[in-house]
Amino acid sequence: MATMPSHGLRLRHLTTTTTTTTRPFLRTLRSSLSSQASLPEDSAQVQVQQQPSKPNKSYFPKRGQTLELVCESLGFKGKGLCKVADTGFVVMCDRALPGERFIGRVTRKKDNYAEVTKVKTISPHWDFVDAPCEYASYCGGCKTQNLSYEAQLRAKEQQVRELVMHVGKFSCEELESLNLMKPIVPCDIQFHYRNKMEFSFGTQEWLPKELLLEKQDGSESYALGLHAPGFFDKVLNVNKCLLQSEPANMVLAAIQGCWRDPQLGISAYNVHSHAGFLKHLMLRTGRDVKTGLPELMVNFVTSSYKPELLKPLVEKISSIPEVVSVMNNVNSSIGNTSVGKEEYTLYGKSAITEVLRGLTFQISANSFFQTNTHQAEVLYKLIEECAGLRGDGSEIVLDLFCGTGTIGLTLARKARQVYGYEVVAQAIADACLNAKLNNIYNATFVQGDLNKIDESFGNNFPKPDVVISDPNRPGMHMKLIKFLLKLKAPRIVYVSCNPATCARDLDYLCHGVIDKNLEGCYKLKSLQAVDMFPHTPHIECVCLLELC
Repeated sequence: MATMPSHGLRLRHLTTTTTTTTRPFLRTLRSSLSSQASLPEDSAQVQVQQQPSKPNKSYFPKRGQTLELVCESLGFKGKGLCKVADTGFVVMCDRALPGERFIGRVTRKKDNYAEVTKVKTISPHWDFVDAPCEYASYCGGCKTQNLSYEAQLRAKEQQVRELVMHVGKFSCEELESLNLMKPIVPCDIQFHYRNKMEFSFGTQEWLPKELLLEKQDGSESYALGLHAPGFFDKVLNVNKCLLQSEPANMVLAAIQGCWRDPQLGISAYNVHSHAGFLKHLMLRTGRDVKTGLPELMVNFVTSSYKPELLKPLVEKISSIPEVVSVMNNVNSSIGNTSVGKEEYTLYGKSAITEVLRGLTFQISANSFFQTNTHQAEVLYKLIEECAGLRGDGSEIVLDLFCGTGTIGLTLARKARQVYGYEVVAQAIADACLNAKLNNIYNATFVQGDLNKIDESFGNNFPKPDVVISDPNRPGMHMKLIKFLLKLKAPRIVYVSCNPATCARDLDYLCHGVIDKNLEGCYKLKSLQAVDMFPHTPHIECVCLLELC
């Protein structure tokens, strides 16, 4: 195992931001994604176009106008896709679910679609269930809790299928006759599955309109919870989150019960005045390697280092048996991120552990680790099966966007050598540490930006038998696509958290890029969606491509 300097990574950083949606948008989404492949992330915008069946009857609603609508399906970020009656004009509504009939008020109008806010539900959606969380109607985290889990899976699978067909340009016959698209893999645990939650402290508690009238005194109160949808400065107070572990909820309740005490002299950070002390509370759950019991890390993110202010809170939560680590990240900048330039251990150890695919991983306060450990076992097993390593120690694996090395290290046991590339320096350091922790010495991790590769990239490792690519939401840069088409590795396992950019990149690798004079040289052998995060719109996909 070694850490090598990056090579061939000098070009200006260019990334892509895309959005996903359902059928009415898909005809032009592919071309938008293609044109964005070399745009900076903050400038990429999807230009949505709608082709009404009868142009002379096209109907463009005005801002503030109310419409009676029926939600047809779920689109990007879980928004409900609707059409105006008689015209087919596309309208998107947050928190509208398939089959729901409602009154919506137009809040934002684009050239060929509009966004509406739900005013009143006339009749409920199909597959209705009671949401168990008291915050489900207001919190932006679990938008589909009141939709049956089976219906959630159907909606996600449909969204992936349509994107693969219309953006990836794979025909329905191709997908079905060759059995390319496998059924979505459900998550056996639909609640308490997250091993990491980040809560924010705020000087202004956000209340929904229907509860605002109950608070007549006009006073403002501190809050600890999640940001209200659409607001960076207002926090919905949360006493319990059904996505995190029970020990984490015990810690949250303990802190909620004492941190507002005036005698403690603790203040919440104000994002406008930049005054105040407490910024974030991060809770991470792991497992003790020897006992298998849960262990918890509590990380207070503050604007300055004042351990005496945190001492009463530390004493309170350290009495909870599962708490083995209390950290303090200090972020003195005006930015409200949860990563601090300084880090202090206030109680216990500085890291917790987790076991994944038989390997032990050390997790620090700011380490990246798969948020759903249980489903990560399923995901990584699927990746291993797609990689198809013979197990005789003769094959080379190239792990692109390797993060802390979790995928590459699970494959190292069957490979001759693993080469991992990642842009984040701390992630590379964690990958090397995890390799050493598991006595793996045939893994090399390199820090480098895969969006800036040049012609020399690839000169520092032998031709791989398998490429693992696990990019973030923007997908792969065109320069990396070119490299892979030139490399011609026998197999590529593409792991994606964004079905839209996944479909775009599959199109490039299999069908080529005409305007770049690139010929595709891969065949899609299988594509399987995996539900990593129930009750949210997020979808993971694992794709296997083989050289033609």
